[in-house]
Amino acid sequence: MIFEQNHLYHVFNQGNNHEKVFYSEKNYELFISKLRELILPYADVLAWCLMPNHFHLMLYIKKTEIEIPDGRKIDAIVKYRTLNNAIAIILRSYTKAINKEYDRSGSLFRQKTKAVCLDPDNGVMPSWYTEHGIIKINFRNPEDQYPQVCFNYIHFNPMVGGLVKKLSEWNYSSLAEFTFQKTYQVVNRKRVEEFGLKLPADIPV
Repeated sequence: MIFEQNHLYHVFNQGNNHEKVFYSEKNYELFISKLRELILPYADVLAWCLMPNHFHLMLYIKKTEIEIPDGRKIDAIVKYRTLNNAIAIILRSYTKAINKEYDRSGSLFRQKTKAVCLDPDNGVMPSWYTEHGIIKINFRNPEDQYPQVCFNYIHFNPMVGGLVKKLSEWNYSSLAEFTFQKTYQVVNRKRVEEFGLKLPADIPV
């Protein structure tokens, strides 16, 4: 993945062979805690959704790498960790926890996490495509704003996927933060407002 500072990205990955990656409420909460710890130093989260076998993140990149001191007080060597590294750490550490809990082995997620820039400098945005059964958006109206369409898509995912009839029934997305159902403290509301992103007025909550 190639990230550029001050740009919006849709980041997503899926379980190997479409298999589950989240099995219980505790699993979802563990992954959310890792997002707070490892993503927020690099990016503002505008939207997110965890589904049983995949996840979506909408990120505004503030930094592509940060300093990671080695912890020694004397002659400390400053190391750097990239956002790519941070995402890899999330997936590896989460997989390790799941493998231990469920007595399994091997990789949990697909090898490559995908990232699509939503506001490229050249203003040209490719149509969405189907990627291993995750993305099914096809822009037909040129006046549509890509960030808003992605914002809506991420929040509607649980209902489109047939998991719930009302979006308020799904707790593992930023919609739960916007409607104050949950206090995950992942989303940066100020950044959402800066981009003028809004939930549809008729959203079935």
